[in-house]
Amino acid sequence: MLLAALESIYSGCRDLEFEVIVVDNNSTDGSAAAVAEQFPNVDLIANHTNTGYAEGNNQAIHRSKFPYVLLLNPDVLIPVGALAKAVSFMEAHKEAGALGARQIHPDGELQRSVRGFPTPLAISWEMLGLSRVFSKSRFFGAYRMTWFTYKEVAEVDQPMGTFLLIRRAVIDSIGVMDEQFPIFFNEVDWCLRCKRAGWKIFFSPDVEITHYGGASTVQAGPAMAWESRRALLRFYGKHYRNPIYWPLRAAIALASWPHAWMQATKRKAVH
Repeated sequence: MLLAALESIYSGCRDLEFEVIVVDNNSTDGSAAAVAEQFPNVDLIANHTNTGYAEGNNQAIHRSKFPYVLLLNPDVLIPVGALAKAVSFMEAHKEAGALGARQIHPDGELQRSVRGFPTPLAISWEMLGLSRVFSKSRFFGAYRMTWFTYKEVAEVDQPMGTFLLIRRAVIDSIGVMDEQFPIFFNEVDWCLRCKRAGWKIFFSPDVEITHYGGASTVQAGPAMAWESRRALLRFYGKHYRNPIYWPLRAAIALASWPHAWMQATKRKAVH
């Protein structure tokens, strides 16, 4: 998948000046050697340990030189012209700190890739099942945004980090990803900091990519369910410290661990 992603970049982005940085987090399937052999122009960072998603991206961000930085997962294909459209959007919207793309599965089905911020209230509706009962409600469905059509340009909270085009000026202002979120919620944290700094984040349906989905995290199986819950609680510990949130935080913390156990059990059964 990584080699296919790189091929799609080089074949589909010829009208742009760009650099490609690949961070290999100590993979064991020969990915780093294959990249070095087949794509010698790639700036390859081969780590000797798995540093995590956030730190790996930060390594590349610090090394990059261009006015825009694209965070891109290895299980993505970028069609011809898609990245040029994304850059043109950012050039036309100077208030945009970041941009997310319309993501589709390989079979052409739409992938729901935009969410609201996981506020304690929004997550409470998720845990109580009200977001499913009132799936078209912007209030109860604030987190998963099940009402979002993906048909129009819109200002959003957090596009999936699979494809996230970021303005360098924002990185210079608010910093890179917070490495206390090694796998999950790092882009959520970054997007929240971005918006709090006065920048806007957009979704554009005109920028479309193919995303296979979960190709990296699925390899870790049950451990990812536990890490997702730990990351959510870290996120609350960072951004929702006000005592007014404590009752909701406590309830979510108590309920999240049984949920994580159920998810881990399901993943273990699959593996």
